[in-house]
Amino acid sequence: MAHKPFHDRKEAGRVLAQKLSAYANRPDVIVLALPRGGVRVAYYVARELNAPLDVFLVRRLEVPDNEEYAMGAIASGGVRVVDDEVVRALGIQKSTINAVAVREQQELKRQELLYRTNHSPHDMRGRTVILIDDGVATSATLRAAIKALRAHHPARIVVAVPAAPADTCQALRGAADEVICAVTPASPGAPGDWYEELEDITEEDVTDLLAKSKVAYRAPKGAAAPH
Repeated sequence: MAHKPFHDRKEAGRVLAQKLSAYANRPDVIVLALPRGGVRVAYYVARELNAPLDVFLVRRLEVPDNEEYAMGAIASGGVRVVDDEVVRALGIQKSTINAVAVREQQELKRQELLYRTNHSPHDMRGRTVILIDDGVATSATLRAAIKALRAHHPARIVVAVPAAPADTCQALRGAADEVICAVTPASPGAPGDWYEELEDITEEDVTDLLAKSKVAYRAPKGAAAPH
């Protein structure tokens, strides 16, 4: 069996935190995670950097009857990114994309209500945003997130992931201000290909991690007031 680069998401988060150490204890930094697995990784990053943690909601637009492929993604704020290469290769109709997007938009709204019960989104204007997922096979989901984040006028967007193919990292560099990929596998894969232990992350786990992070955070001098 081939060696996997990370024991679990905790180790991945600590590895990323080391690579992001220049952002520690800075009042302008906020860590945003893509639920659900990304929140576990981001929790340890935020803890090591002493930065506030929040979620940023994005939904993959999966190809019907073939969930391994994403034909695009949507994000909060009405942002949609379509992977034209996948759409052309599989002959996907616009009506199919629209139908999947409508369904995923409903799930996006449900998640917003769930994860925003006790707090409103952080103000990202003029701040450095570190955007984290637990691994990336294609760039569509993160590109949708980056596009949506730009509408909030952050000063800088840093994408940080434990693992992503080199060509995916390169594609993201065209959208983000900085991209950190701790490991660059030779070919795309699912998160299970990169972790020895990949525990299930529930919605309750996400809300619990957000709450624990809020309690642990100690705002540096000059930081915005917590929500």
